Amino acid sequence: MTATSAAPTSTSVTARHVWTRTRGLALALVVLIAAGFALAALRSDAQHGSLDPRSADEYGSRAVAELLKAQGVSTSVVTTLGEATAAAGPDTTLLITVPDLLTEGQQRQLRAATADSGGRTILVAPTSPSLSILAPGIRAESPVPVQPRDPGCSRPDTTRAGRADTGGIRYAGPDENNDGCYPADGLPTLLRTPAARGQGDTVLLGAPDLLLNHRLDEEGNASLALQLLGTRSHVVWYLPSLGDASATDGGKRSFVELIPSGWLWATLQLGLAAVLAAIWRARRLGPLVTERLPVAIRASEATEGRARLYRKANARDRAADTLRGATRSRLAPLLGVAPSAAHSPGVLVPAVSARLPAAGRDPFSLLFGPTPADDTALVRLADELDALEREVRTS
Repeated sequence: MTATSAAPTSTSVTARHVWTRTRGLALALVVLIAAGFALAALRSDAQHGSLDPRSADEYGSRAVAELLKAQGVSTSVVTTLGEATAAAGPDTTLLITVPDLLTEGQQRQLRAATADSGGRTILVAPTSPSLSILAPGIRAESPVPVQPRDPGCSRPDTTRAGRADTGGIRYAGPDENNDGCYPADGLPTLLRTPAARGQGDTVLLGAPDLLLNHRLDEEGNASLALQLLGTRSHVVWYLPSLGDASATDGGKRSFVELIPSGWLWATLQLGLAAVLAAIWRARRLGPLVTERLPVAIRASEATEGRARLYRKANARDRAADTLRGATRSRLAPLLGVAPSAAHSPGVLVPAVSARLPAAGRDPFSLLFGPTPADDTALVRLADELDALEREVRTS
């Protein structure tokens, strides 16, 4: 006698089902990885070594350092606040490449060290986060494109340099002692403010372009850069680093205070959009209204559809409870058990055992047992429930 293989059930897992369920996620993952590689490739050399006097790349500043060296001005690079403040002095020009990267505590320490040092401090493209501490009384206005501009002032260094590639952040301040040059729309993009005491000063440079290697030979950029940086015998090139231990002084602020205001507004807008979407989707107010189906659906199709939903949700517990509950409801009238007691183990199980004393099955585990461990066990449970019901009907 040859054994026949069982036909696949609606709950059997196939490779096609797995692919149908996971193809969207797999495609999104592939697109995300490809986009990451593309962005990494595009930005791998975007601004490598930006404003670093040791870098010969187009965005580096090694050319300026070499010109200063030829003029007898030494250049040293520092990356920590301690090194920068220790180097401040009357014979030093301190260039801060990214002042906005410094924390409020770092800015205050830097201001205290340079205010009365007698040296020159050059801030490259500072904006509101750093101006209020490093250059009190100066405010940043909207930026303009970098392009060749005339000095527009009578300072000797800018007059000798002539036209230069300036722009970026514009600056304004009420102090009449401030020297503003290279104006754009009425406001200077290069501003010098003298120190309150001593011979020092602070220079605000709206854009770093005239310090970059690939633009140093254009217009009067080289001349202006040398005259800004070469007034002292030594230049300290400060490249702020996030790894600086002094940057940890921002721990006094809460997480919400560290989030930029733009992100907070965006989160508020997204929350409002989510509420409006919920209101839009919640159009059915009040109780549900039953409607007559436009077509008749066969019981087998409805059963199979419900089984697929259970399988998609991995709800073997709900499926097993539904199978057992339906079997108990059908067995109760066959055994003379009241419908109200059909789901009581103490009433239904003894009635089944009395009808089938030698059935070889455990009625309790079949009708009130635990959840099947997998889909195969669930199918086996359905078969055994059918067999138990048939035996009760024919006994």
